Amino acid sequence: MTMNILVLEHPRLPSKPHFNDIANTPLWSCIMAGYVFSALEGAGFKPHILNANEQGLDFKQTVTEICAYQPDLLTVNTVYFWEHTGLFFKMIRDLRHYGFTGHINLFGFFPTLHYRRLLQERGVDSIAVGECEQTLVELAQSLPNCYPVKGLATKEFPFVPRKQVENLDTLAFPFRTKAQLKHSVSILASRGCYNHCSFCPIPSFYNDGPLWRGRSVADIIEEITELMEQGADSFYFVDPNFIGPGRAGRGRTVDLLNQLRPLSLRFGMETRATDLDDGLMEHLVQAGLTTLLLGVESGSNTGLQDFGKNETVDESARGIALCRRAGIEPEIGFLMFTPNSTPLSLRENMKFLEQNDLLDRLDRTANLLCHQQIIMAGTTGFKQYDKRGILKTNGPFDFIGKVEFQSAKVKRAAEAVTSLCHFILRETGRKDSPIYFQTAGSYSKFSELNELLVAEIKHHFEQPESADMQCSLQKLQDHIKIYTK
Repeated sequence: MTMNILVLEHPRLPSKPHFNDIANTPLWSCIMAGYVFSALEGAGFKPHILNANEQGLDFKQTVTEICAYQPDLLTVNTVYFWEHTGLFFKMIRDLRHYGFTGHINLFGFFPTLHYRRLLQERGVDSIAVGECEQTLVELAQSLPNCYPVKGLATKEFPFVPRKQVENLDTLAFPFRTKAQLKHSVSILASRGCYNHCSFCPIPSFYNDGPLWRGRSVADIIEEITELMEQGADSFYFVDPNFIGPGRAGRGRTVDLLNQLRPLSLRFGMETRATDLDDGLMEHLVQAGLTTLLLGVESGSNTGLQDFGKNETVDESARGIALCRRAGIEPEIGFLMFTPNSTPLSLRENMKFLEQNDLLDRLDRTANLLCHQQIIMAGTTGFKQYDKRGILKTNGPFDFIGKVEFQSAKVKRAAEAVTSLCHFILRETGRKDSPIYFQTAGSYSKFSELNELLVAEIKHHFEQPESADMQCSLQKLQDHIKIYTK
């Protein structure tokens, strides 16, 4: 087919207030454009892919590249990047200003969750809602006239949802650039998550069908084998939950691990604490597991209930202990502050982190103690707060919800603690800082600074009325000077 199609990963700018937040899009967004490219290619088209973000192009340079190629269809993996998101839509307006007449389509988590609002933006012709591979193939087949397509939201036609792909093995393996093959290669073994946490956009993205679907073990092994033939030996499963639900999910995982073991690779993954046991951890490590993220989220049972986590604090602690017995130090997903937080829940969070030895490393301490719940449009939490009449939209395109802390003491503590932790995290990322992460060596040498940070934060949790953030900040600044050579 002679149609010119360009699949675009647009530039992303770092956010100053959200520099340490990764909640703007689920991890598997990083290979979504690759899936789209392969689907179009498999349907007989000859698409091109432009990863402007990977190449370090700015928006002006990206516009130049698009205008030079002049695609009939420009389809964009559209990612929300906080306060700078408006620059992407300015790019679309600039394209139209310079005479670009091709069809502009958006896909991904952000446009799916907010398609009615984003479809109003000038220059946007359509949005692929939800799983987009087949939708975009049919869109390409419909052009230049663009007839109604299931799963495609347009200004001209009523929206008709598309059913999820029943058999994920029918999808072509995603295209990857050379840069994506150099380090740990992202791979997706399943889609969705069988739980429905209130802060998570994934269930809303897959709201028309099963919440979790797994690829066959044979299909996964075939993709990994092909990638290893291209030189890859380290992988990261970007599944929201690597281990599927129930006995069948565990059995499938064990089967996959048994077939990974002879390949002598290394991999990382993410899962829930309740899905782990000693036997499964042994299988994981023997198959090459080196990195694991546990979505713990809260050290308060009340907080876990608010999230709809369907997990208890004791189960979270058990999962952490299981990992350590297997020789894996887990990374932890944790939300210290939510609009419903109370002084008691903050103390419970602190107690949980201390009892499970999670505040013993400076970089991890600063991360775990400062994250606040991001209330994203389309999520259960957004809808619940909106129904209660306490939600106000915030940020570009009203995509993020703002809910005031219900407790004035929590609000004061959150502002102070976030400032202190962000100060430490910025210092570890600043090249001329004595605690810059790439030159500091082991963070264990900063144990005294870590202990000081924990002590100051506990003071703000226990006595928010009298604790002084500027005083705490000065103590940290003075202590960092000790490490100056």
